[in-house]
Amino acid sequence: MGKSKKDSVNRRDFIKGSAAGMAVLATTAAPLTAQTSKSQAPPSKGVPPMSKEAETGDPSTAEVLTTERPGSDFMVDVIKSLGIEYIAANPGSSYRGLHESVINYGGNKNPEFITCCHEESAVGMAHGYSKIEGKPMGVFLHGTVGLQHGSMAIYNAFCDRVPIYMTMGNMLDATFRRPGPEWDHSVQDAAELVRDFVKWDDMPVSLGHYAESAVRAYKLAVTPPFEPVLLVVDSELQEREIEDRSKLRVPKLTVPTPPQGDSGSVKETARLLVAAENPVIIADRMARTPAGVALLIELAETLQAPVIDQGARMNFPSRHPLNQSERALGLIRNADVILGLELTDFWGTINNFREQLHRSSELMTSPGVKLISITATDLYLKSNYQDFQRYTEIDLAMAADAEATLPSLIEAVKSLITDDRKRVYEERGKGFAAARQKALDQARTEATYGWDASPISTARLSAELWAQIKDKDWTLASETIPWVSNWPMRLWSFDKHHQSIGGAGGHGIGYSAPASLGAALANKKHGRLTVTIQCDGDLMYAPGILWTSAHHKIPLLSIMHNNRGWHQELMHVQRMADRHNRGIDRATIGTTITGPEIDYAKLAQSMGVHGEGPITDPKDLGPAIQRAVAVVEKGEPALVDVVTQPR
Repeated sequence: MGKSKKDSVNRRDFIKGSAAGMAVLATTAAPLTAQTSKSQAPPSKGVPPMSKEAETGDPSTAEVLTTERPGSDFMVDVIKSLGIEYIAANPGSSYRGLHESVINYGGNKNPEFITCCHEESAVGMAHGYSKIEGKPMGVFLHGTVGLQHGSMAIYNAFCDRVPIYMTMGNMLDATFRRPGPEWDHSVQDAAELVRDFVKWDDMPVSLGHYAESAVRAYKLAVTPPFEPVLLVVDSELQEREIEDRSKLRVPKLTVPTPPQGDSGSVKETARLLVAAENPVIIADRMARTPAGVALLIELAETLQAPVIDQGARMNFPSRHPLNQSERALGLIRNADVILGLELTDFWGTINNFREQLHRSSELMTSPGVKLISITATDLYLKSNYQDFQRYTEIDLAMAADAEATLPSLIEAVKSLITDDRKRVYEERGKGFAAARQKALDQARTEATYGWDASPISTARLSAELWAQIKDKDWTLASETIPWVSNWPMRLWSFDKHHQSIGGAGGHGIGYSAPASLGAALANKKHGRLTVTIQCDGDLMYAPGILWTSAHHKIPLLSIMHNNRGWHQELMHVQRMADRHNRGIDRATIGTTITGPEIDYAKLAQSMGVHGEGPITDPKDLGPAIQRAVAVVEKGEPALVDVVTQPR
């Protein structure tokens, strides 16, 4: 069918208008920094906000209004001053001014816009990035719907004590809202939805207010205990022209030093540890930085005391002779002093909880044991969401950052140790070294059980992956303890802080895929190989993260733990069926991902990611991983789909 003359003319007019728009896009002003005089800064040449007619009418005839100095440009100046490298987001009109200023005025560099297909993925990426880089990544959220989409991932980060720097767009003034969706996407008190699980929020009403709140939010996010923060930024404030730029300034950021334990408590802790016959050190979220790992090694070796690493961070080398994590129950039962460093759940650590027909618990510790806690969590607690666990009766509690407190504790311990105590410690250490080697030998033997089985055992999956990465600088970005029977921690050698980043915090499924990609984004500039053992059910929460990895060329190796179900939930239903004496043959209903089975390799390929599998023959696994590693080392993402046993 022929085209009408009117249609073709309008199309040509539109193309001409688009070309003119691209010419404007090519002109980028230099962003301001905290050191730049605002009065000397050149005006932005970015694309102006579109009028309602431009959005809904004929582009060739719509009137174009220009704004040379939008408020969002100044907001980008502030964001740049904070050193934020990336902002992950799914696009939305409530922050369109900021979006445009980031990519044009800011040059799409520091921060760079990372395109995500879902807000939960954007927040999840920031979660994983922060645990590698040690500082917040930015996230933009679109109005009410974007914040609701991102809320689960925000809760995970809150429970995991991770700083994320979030900005949400919102049109506060009702008389300025466009009819239709803008009303649905605006809200009177935007942050109320997540206020119970962010550390701080604010809704600035002026650019000066924004500058102070933006810097304050960052400062609070990176002050222990770390948590997400949220700024709600009015759309009109973003898009309105700045009347006098010389009156605006970027405040100086000063990050507080982490709080340390008081000297009296530190000395008493040292006295108890030095005198103890069976001291035990337990760490969970202790090591904020690589220095934390080194400090914990020094403390443990000084005392020749066993360390139980609960795994929320990489606190202690997995093959160190004093790493006795697999003997945790016996050590806790016999301990006379237990030092807990940033424990998420001290009560659950020292109590045996039984879920039978009637739930019950039993204290595992010996009479007279001294319990010592050093944690910054005591400095900040909220009441509604119950992530703080049961109350524990502690003998000596320091509301302080554990990593910051360790230097003074080590010094105090060393000052009290006599030659006689050193000889006792040496003998104690020999016993732990022998036990550690025995545990490693036993793990290697047990890993061979079902070595050639199909579906492939999680032990073989872990061993084959380790064989390909062990000589490289790597990070395992996924949680390993429950889903693959802790085989990586049992078989691999973890000795660097960045090699393990723990789990979701709030145990919300859908965390692992975006968090692993965020970790890979942080590792990219360091040249590290990032790998993740990716659960199938977790990936299907937001598989669009695969497209983000390909689009931004983020090198991540995903090894699918494809057991074709939500196995933990399957076990829960089996437990209920057994308790009710009904049999477990129907427990697969609602807990499995079959009929049809998902082909994750094809899913990956459809989004531009190198994909292989599904692999069912264990002999094919090693070569497939080797090929995928080669792809990732070239700077591209890759996925290997492995059909596995449940755990």
